[in-house]
Amino acid sequence: MSEEILINVTPPETRVAVVENGVVQEIIIERAERCGLVGNIYKGRVCRVLPGMQAAFVDIGLDRAAFLHASDIMGPQGEPRSDQIHELVHEGDRLVVQVVKDPLGSKGARLTTNISVASRYLVCMPALASTGVSQKIEDEDERRRLRDILQRYVDSHEGEGGFIARTAADGVSEESLFRDMAFLAKLWRGIRERCAAATEIGLVHDDLPLAMRALRDLVTPEVERVRIDSRAMVDKAMAFATKYIPEIKERIDYYQGERPLFDLYGVEEEIRKALQRKVQLKSGGHLVIDQTEAMTTIDINTGAFVGHRNLEETIFKTNLEAAQAICRQLRLRNLGGIIIIDFIDMSEDEHKRQVLRALEKCLARDHAKTHITEVSSLGLVEMTRKRTRESLEHVLSEPCPYCGGRGSVKTAQTTCYEIFREILRESRQFDVETLLVLASQEVIDRLLDEESAHLAELEAFIGRPIRLQAEALYTQEQYDVVLI
Repeated sequence: MSEEILINVTPPETRVAVVENGVVQEIIIERAERCGLVGNIYKGRVCRVLPGMQAAFVDIGLDRAAFLHASDIMGPQGEPRSDQIHELVHEGDRLVVQVVKDPLGSKGARLTTNISVASRYLVCMPALASTGVSQKIEDEDERRRLRDILQRYVDSHEGEGGFIARTAADGVSEESLFRDMAFLAKLWRGIRERCAAATEIGLVHDDLPLAMRALRDLVTPEVERVRIDSRAMVDKAMAFATKYIPEIKERIDYYQGERPLFDLYGVEEEIRKALQRKVQLKSGGHLVIDQTEAMTTIDINTGAFVGHRNLEETIFKTNLEAAQAICRQLRLRNLGGIIIIDFIDMSEDEHKRQVLRALEKCLARDHAKTHITEVSSLGLVEMTRKRTRESLEHVLSEPCPYCGGRGSVKTAQTTCYEIFREILRESRQFDVETLLVLASQEVIDRLLDEESAHLAELEAFIGRPIRLQAEALYTQEQYDVVLI
């Protein structure tokens, strides 16, 4: 499989795209005013303890207090200490915490006291004295080799914590792993010293910027090139790679073409499509994706696809294609939390199994952790996808000021009838000579045309003239009845 990483830099914003076989699979955007906080370590102060939620709110110097659950407060050996929050922390306590989820919508960041620091090949867990290997490394001999290397280091450097081998550690030499462990141990000592010296709440260690995290986390042996369109960022990337990941230096490429990098690979068009509800499938079917506060729902429709053999085969082929498209859209839009997929009803159990297998196979390449259930009795597939940062829609969009995020506005007819009721209300309450209606052009046009007879009846009923005035800045739902 051919894979490329694209890094586009506009001074206030950095964007990373993952392209597999010429198709954009993932987009990550970080802006100067709202950089990702996951991995950052803070000195915080408990500002509120909520026994009813078994959680506490911690002030770490951000706009909103962060959330710390009792299950995320670890003991000296990394084990949960208690499930009663009032036994663990008290208002005013100072804690060293790490962000595990960015602030999402109205929710503050999610915290843990189980600190970890990551490098290219390893994750250091200072509170633990054990070792582990990424589940994505499947070869048992390699898993055993890595565990032996990590254990030898831990045994000879008691007190420096435990380590987990990341997927990138597959096949890496013992010397490189030892060097990585020594680096992480030194980094953690520095963080611990800064935490001890800090007298005020706030940041004590921030994770790498997005471009460097992409080099550390996304560049695998399958990645052929890392293309960057900023000379300054290329210099930083080369310096970072030289120091920490020398084997990828040759793959870093400075893009100097006249056509914008993201236009060349069609990323801008994919971003535009990823903000729409409807996703067209090649067969003629389509997906409808709706994000809500509680979950994301995905509905599959055959649309214009009529198949060639019979209805069951048409449905099966549409669902198979939809399964692949859904996996791509989850990564592209960075959808997380609970996801409900409404596949078209299939009568054959073998077809259901094949669609689920296709979904699982496509999700295997996803960097985020996922969990899928069987097809329910209602024909739904429920799944979860780990969410650590905001979705693409939340980063790039805001609720519509006209509909308030509903996705629809009242019709001009509905607004006309609301105006009639308001006129009746005002005429009964106040003794006035004339009533002036201010509304949008669409509403005024309807009052003068389709609703003109009803407006005349209303004038006769209240015994007062009604004047109309169009306001260009009013939305279709806005109106005012002015008493003159």
